[in-house]
Amino acid sequence: MTRSRQPTSKHASSKEIVAKPAAAKGAAAVSRLASEVQRAFLPDGVLSKHIQGFSARTSQMQMAQQVSEAIASKSNVVIEAGTGVGKTFAYLIPAILSGKQVIVSTGSKNLQEQLFFKDLPALVAMLGIEPKLALLKGRNNYLCQWRLDKQMSEATHIDARLLDDLLKINQWASTCKDGDIGGLTSVPENSSALPLVVSTKESCIGKRCDFYDACFTRKARSRAMDAKIIVVNHHLFFADSVLKDTGFAELLPDPDVVIFDEAHLLPDICVNYFGQQCSSRTIDDFIQKLLAIYQTELSDTGQLAQFCQRCLAKLSDWHNQLYSCGESDWRLVLGNKALAAASWDLLAELTALQNLLMAHIGRSELLDDIAIKLAELNNKLSVFFNCDNNLAAYSIEFGSRFVVLRISPINIARECQQLFVPETSWIFTSATLQVNRSLTHFAREMGIVDAQQSILDSPFDYPHQAVFCVPRQLGSVTNQQQALKQLVEVCVQAIDAAQGRTFILFTSHKMLEQAALALRTRTQYPLLVQGQAGKQSLLTKFRQLGNAVLLGTSSFWEGVDVRGKLLSCVIIDKLPFVSPDEPLYRARADNVSRQGLDPFTEVSLPQAIIALKQGVGRLIRDEKDRGVLILCDNRIVNRYYGQAFLNSLPPMARTRDLDKALEFLRQIP
Repeated sequence: MTRSRQPTSKHASSKEIVAKPAAAKGAAAVSRLASEVQRAFLPDGVLSKHIQGFSARTSQMQMAQQVSEAIASKSNVVIEAGTGVGKTFAYLIPAILSGKQVIVSTGSKNLQEQLFFKDLPALVAMLGIEPKLALLKGRNNYLCQWRLDKQMSEATHIDARLLDDLLKINQWASTCKDGDIGGLTSVPENSSALPLVVSTKESCIGKRCDFYDACFTRKARSRAMDAKIIVVNHHLFFADSVLKDTGFAELLPDPDVVIFDEAHLLPDICVNYFGQQCSSRTIDDFIQKLLAIYQTELSDTGQLAQFCQRCLAKLSDWHNQLYSCGESDWRLVLGNKALAAASWDLLAELTALQNLLMAHIGRSELLDDIAIKLAELNNKLSVFFNCDNNLAAYSIEFGSRFVVLRISPINIARECQQLFVPETSWIFTSATLQVNRSLTHFAREMGIVDAQQSILDSPFDYPHQAVFCVPRQLGSVTNQQQALKQLVEVCVQAIDAAQGRTFILFTSHKMLEQAALALRTRTQYPLLVQGQAGKQSLLTKFRQLGNAVLLGTSSFWEGVDVRGKLLSCVIIDKLPFVSPDEPLYRARADNVSRQGLDPFTEVSLPQAIIALKQGVGRLIRDEKDRGVLILCDNRIVNRYYGQAFLNSLPPMARTRDLDKALEFLRQIP
C-alpha cells in the first residue's frame, strides 16, 4: 500500500514560508480532533447520553487521545489496553470523527462482525454522522456465481445430499445482495458443497467470467474503495497488501489510517504472508482438473492423461515417504537421500506436465489457466526443494491427507517497514502486547520505528477480584506422568469448589486427551472437550449448562469471552513455551545465537509471556467478575525468569496455598 508523495520546493526560503503554516495547520488539526473526541467521553457527552450506566474511564480517554493524535498528525502508536479499558470505542470514535479513510483490521471474524454490525452503527448514530461503512472478508467468504453455475450444470453426476445443499445455495443466491456465505443459514457450515462454490484465487478467471459484472467479490471491493471506514481481518489485510491475492488487483484502497486490533496476532500472521507456502492438495487438484479437461474437451490428447497419471504416482510415492519419515523440519528431511530423490522426481514429472500444457495453449481456457498456475507452483516447489535461504525456516505441516510446505522468514521487521509506509497512520492495540512492562519486543519484532508506546492498565480491581495460585506441592512438569497426576488432582478439587464453571487450558493435545480421560471418572460435572464439536458450539453449550468444565488447547486461550459467574476458575497446565524442535523457533534461535544473544531470552520467553497473558485473560472479563487462576507449573516461582511472567500479568492476589484458593472459589455465588 503505497501513496505518492507531494513534490517539495527546491528553495530553502520557500520551505520556510510553507512549513510554518503547515505546522500550525497540523497542530490545529490535532487539537480540533482531540477536543471533539474528548467531548464524546465526558460525563455529559454522547456516550453518557446514549449508554445506560456509562462512566468515563481515565484509561479509555487517554487511549482515545493518543489515537486522535496519531490520526491527526500522521504518526504511529502502539498501545496495550488491558481488559476493561474499552479500547474498541477508544479507537472507533477518533476514526469516525477524523473524516479520514480508515481500515480497521481485527484478528477474528467474530470481532470483525461485532464492529461492523453492532459497534459502528451504534456510534455513528450517537455521533449524528453517516460515513460510508464497508465490511470486507477474504474472498473464500463470498459465493462465486461461476463456480455455482458450473456445479449446477453437472448436477446429474452429484449425489443426492450434495445436490440438495447446492439447490439451497442456488435458491439463496437468487435473493442475497452481498454473496456473503455467513448469511447462508439453510446449509450447514460443514457442508461439502460450500468449498465447491466459494470464490478462490485459483478458480477466478477475471474479466473472462460471464458473471464478472455481478461478481460478489468485485462488488465488495467497490464498496470498500468508496467507504470511509472499512472493517477487515488481519489475514485479508496481509493477503491483499503482501500477496496481492485477489484476482482483480488489490481489494483494499490506500487508506489514511490503519488500526490493528488484536495486534498481538500480527507477528505470526506476518510470518505466513511474508513467507511462501504450497500444498500438495493444490497439486492433486490441478491434476484432477486436467483429467476432467481430458475427458470433456481434449479426449484426442492421450498424452495429457498419461502425464497426469505419472504425476499422481510420483505424488503418492513422495507422500508415503514423507508421512513415514514424519519430520517437520525440511532441512533434516534432506538428509534422507531417498526422500530428497523422490522430491526431485516429483518436480521433474510436474515440469514435464507443464511443458505439455504449454504445447496445447489456446485449446481450452481452463487448461490455459491451470498451465499458468502450475508453472507458479513448480517454481515454489523448486525454491523449497533447493532450501538455500539461511534467513528462513523450511517446514512441513502434515494434514490427514495432504501436506503444506512452508518457507518462513525468521525476521519480519524489514518487510514490515516496507509495508508500514509513512504516508499512513499506523495504530496497533491489544490487551496483550507488553513483556515485562515493555512494548519494545513487539515494536522491534514488527519493525515499528518512531512510534509512541503506551501501556494502559486494566481498571479492574484484580487484587480483590482474582486469586492467582501456584500450588506449593507441585513437582516438575518435565515428568509427564507426574505432571498429569498432579494436574488431575488439582482439577478435581478446583472443579468441585467452583461447582463446575471451569476452563482447563492445555499446551498440548496429548495432555488434554489424557486429562479428559482421567477426569471423566473423577467429576460429576459435564465435561466439554475440544474436538467433540466446533469452538463456538462448545462455548454455547458451556454457557447454557452453567456448571460445565471446558478443556481446550491454543484456540481457547484467546478470543473467548465468558462473563459473570458462568466462569469462575481457569486452570493452566504449564507455561506455554514453544517446542525447541519447532522449525521456525530453531531457525530463529540459530540466528539469535549468531548475533551473540540468548535465544531463550530473546525468542522463547517473550512468546511464552504473551501466550500466558492470553490464557489468563479468559478469567476476569468484567468489573463484577471474580475468579481463581491456577497454574500447575512451579517454574514461575522457582526459576530466574519467573519474575518476567509475574511482572507481565495483572496484579491478582497471589498464594501458594491451594486451600486458600479453593476457599475463595467456594465464596463465589
